[in-house]
Amino acid sequence: ARRFGQKLIHAVHELLGRIVLVAGLAVAMIPFVARPFLGATVQQLDAASIGAVVGSFLAALLLFAIPVTLLGAVSPFAIRLALPTIETAGTVAGRLYGLSTIGSILGTFGAALVAIPVVGTQRTMIGTAVLLIFAAALMLGPRWQLATVAVAALLALPPGAIKAATGTLYEGESRYQYVDVRAFPDGHRVLELNEGVVANSVWYPHSVLTGGEWDMFLIVPPLLTHPVGRVLVLGNAGGTTARSLAAIYPGVAIDGVELDPKVTEVSRRYLGLDAIPGLHVITADARAYIRSTSRLYDVIAIDAYRQPYIPFQVATREFLADVRRHLTPGGAVALNVSRVPGDRRLLDALATTVRSEFARAWTWDALRFNTLLFALARPVTRAELVRRVRGAPAAVSSLVPLFRRQVTAAGFRGEVLTDDRAPVEWLSDRAIIGYAARGGRFEEDYLPTAP
Repeated sequence: ARRFGQKLIHAVHELLGRIVLVAGLAVAMIPFVARPFLGATVQQLDAASIGAVVGSFLAALLLFAIPVTLLGAVSPFAIRLALPTIETAGTVAGRLYGLSTIGSILGTFGAALVAIPVVGTQRTMIGTAVLLIFAAALMLGPRWQLATVAVAALLALPPGAIKAATGTLYEGESRYQYVDVRAFPDGHRVLELNEGVVANSVWYPHSVLTGGEWDMFLIVPPLLTHPVGRVLVLGNAGGTTARSLAAIYPGVAIDGVELDPKVTEVSRRYLGLDAIPGLHVITADARAYIRSTSRLYDVIAIDAYRQPYIPFQVATREFLADVRRHLTPGGAVALNVSRVPGDRRLLDALATTVRSEFARAWTWDALRFNTLLFALARPVTRAELVRRVRGAPAAVSSLVPLFRRQVTAAGFRGEVLTDDRAPVEWLSDRAIIGYAARGGRFEEDYLPTAP
């Protein structure tokens, strides 16, 4: 019986080693198979109108399914091997799960805060694979350390292009996201983040107007009762909104808050961020900045997106209460709200939340997929808004008829979003999936200001 038990323990020990070995090899393969696999999957799903975001999620799920499933089986095996008697089961399991928790914490923060910023995603993944294969080889025997050496040699391979494409001026990874800048034949440049479903910022060599959602904010300053002096842009990215505001309203001082310093650095190099007069870039979280600053602003423009979601913390009643306290008398807050045709649930919820703090909320469906949601610190009637917008500068005069015709009071239906409950991701996902199921496609749209 003792001999049988020893053979069984040896078999379990060897099986655990093989499980960890296969998991390590699967992790080592991910950086090399991910690029073509993700690209093909996203293209096929996007062509089927499901969308690149959904495609990326499903592709990533398939890529990580094997190693994650195998590594999930390690703890039960380890407990069985470390268990001398049934009486110590609780002690052994507690210690192993305690070590597992510590390892998870160190691995999560070590990868996100140290490894990826220092050596990049590819070498972080390969380094993780090396550690797994080394651990497996300790269980399988010395000769298996050759596999550790072979995989470790992959660390010498240069990462190469992440999403190689025509016109790419820059691509790289920050601690928050993937960033790229691309140039097009007509000379304009586009900043894209992550899946690149939408352009996060654009730059045209001969125009500050874009025809995109950034131009919506240009209609807000004429709605004030006094000349705009200071503007806050939450979600500065490449500075597209700030560039237009500085050009259309000379002398305005702009504070642009951007969470990702890499985005700011890249925009300085390729999108002329430093050339924007009056712009002061602040690296901070939007809500943290609002809570910490004592400045008052005539206009607060909120365009903080992690596509396709607006972060819940900048969509709640508590956040808008902070925003209201930083507006000058007669100032205005404006939000870019992404939506899909036929589904206004997220917009309704945001409008109701704005109305709960500002008494009145207004919407302008400027584009097919974008609505400008805004409110003034002092309530105003629709007739007064229409009257005030006539004073808009000539550069944006083409927007005035659209605004006067389409501006609508909002916020009469939908739930108020709070810090306790703000299901913006759920509302966005339902809208995207429903739109895709109806056969809708995500296409570009342009305002009359298109250069």
